[in-house]
Amino acid sequence: MYNAAGQPDREELVQRFVPLVKRIAHHLMARLPASVLFDDLFQNGMLGLLDAMERFEEGLGAQFETYATQRIKGAMLDGLRENDTLPRHLRREMRRIEQAISALEQSFGRPPNETELADQLGIPLAEYQKTLQEARGHQLLYFEDFSGQDDEDFLDRHFTNDDANPARLLEDQDLRRALVVAIEKLPEREKLMMGLYYEQELNLKEIGEVMGVTESRICQLHSQAISRLRAEVLGSQLPKLKAKRKGRMDG
Repeated sequence: MYNAAGQPDREELVQRFVPLVKRIAHHLMARLPASVLFDDLFQNGMLGLLDAMERFEEGLGAQFETYATQRIKGAMLDGLRENDTLPRHLRREMRRIEQAISALEQSFGRPPNETELADQLGIPLAEYQKTLQEARGHQLLYFEDFSGQDDEDFLDRHFTNDDANPARLLEDQDLRRALVVAIEKLPEREKLMMGLYYEQELNLKEIGEVMGVTESRICQLHSQAISRLRAEVLGSQLPKLKAKRKGRMDG
């Protein structure tokens, strides 16, 4: 890993960590809409890797890989933050799906299946599944969840107050407990898929191989699971979170 002058061989180091950049990019792709290209994520990730090499001063062992992972992810997210990764019309469609999920769960006393949801929405099953496929950038929390304004910009891409960041909101103990309960209520296939993705850190293709379905089908299941979690968690916790956020702002 060192050249004749005893300095780290930059080109060889880059090649060593290219697989890490690709793995992180593949993992993020499951959360992003189809309009986001893998190559764009990869290029931003490589910039993050180079930045990590410039900044890190304690050798290039395991500690560097941990540090580089954070810089790579950060660079990829910074690239995404320059754009609204989920078009507004798709976010509106996903809200309709969440409302249908809530209504049918109250009516049936169980999670509705895809056919029931498509019927509730008044669209063909294939169209419903296409919406899930296109909306793979659907997130658990958006800033507009707290404002209630449908046409608001993607404020979480630019907001600088950490206390109001969706990631920080997920640290709220009540919300975390509600999320655990909501995950337990997921249909078994979706629960398995979420475990393989978030706990085992498999990518969509790998999960598809484990579950015996296509990568695109896993993408649909992921979007649907996020919609179920949003319907369950936000329905019970959003009023509390709004109150807490208002209290911070008033204080």
